[in-house]
Amino acid sequence: MSAALTATGWLAALAALAGAAVLQRELGRRGELVARACHELRGPLTSARLGLALLSRTSASARDSASAIDGELRRAGLALDDLHAARAGRRARDRREAVSVEALVQETVEAWRPVADAAGTVLRLQVDAGGAAVRGDRLRLGQACGNLLANAIEHGGGHVVVRASADIVRARIEVCDDGPGLAAPVAELTRGAHGGRGRRGRGLAIAAEIAARHGGRLAAAPATRGARLALDLPVAAAARRAQR
Repeated sequence: MSAALTATGWLAALAALAGAAVLQRELGRRGELVARACHELRGPLTSARLGLALLSRTSASARDSASAIDGELRRAGLALDDLHAARAGRRARDRREAVSVEALVQETVEAWRPVADAAGTVLRLQVDAGGAAVRGDRLRLGQACGNLLANAIEHGGGHVVVRASADIVRARIEVCDDGPGLAAPVAELTRGAHGGRGRRGRGLAIAAEIAARHGGRLAAAPATRGARLALDLPVAAAARRAQR
């Protein structure tokens, strides 16, 4: 009887440990979702505040600035939706529409230009995407581009170039800077972010996951200096074919 009770006790203890491990993993996953949502709030709100300050000083580009601020505030609202959904271990649902590549990068650059100016960063935009569009959630894609741009402004050494191009199959958005480059490969940085380590890694992880959900990927491209991150996405027609 004593041996049976001992065995039963050990089994109960092992079951409790297994249950605690499962619970800890689930809590960790939900905590990471909350941390990511909070991360997404910081950038848009900072950009919106600086944009409003800029808008109060000049009226020459008031319309573009107001549009950019509106986009960033909508991003902040999406992050709050994610934070609300995180309580159930989910994120807010993605929406699907045709998104102009040119408009996407122009809106992102305009939104982050006040942040770049405040940081003393020279920000340039080069667009050769024609009328290409990708199919996906406009705010999510704005999140991905915004995270790449925010990282470049913070770590990029004072010069950042955003390039957009497209062919009949793929659209590419590149963010290049003159900084020290990435501390590790993109895959390693995004893996590390799952454990809550590093703001730069978390931003890249968010961008990589958004790209993957849209049938694309985030990768580092060869560069003579600094970092050169590329967001590759299927153009709208190719995305529909892939879904079928």
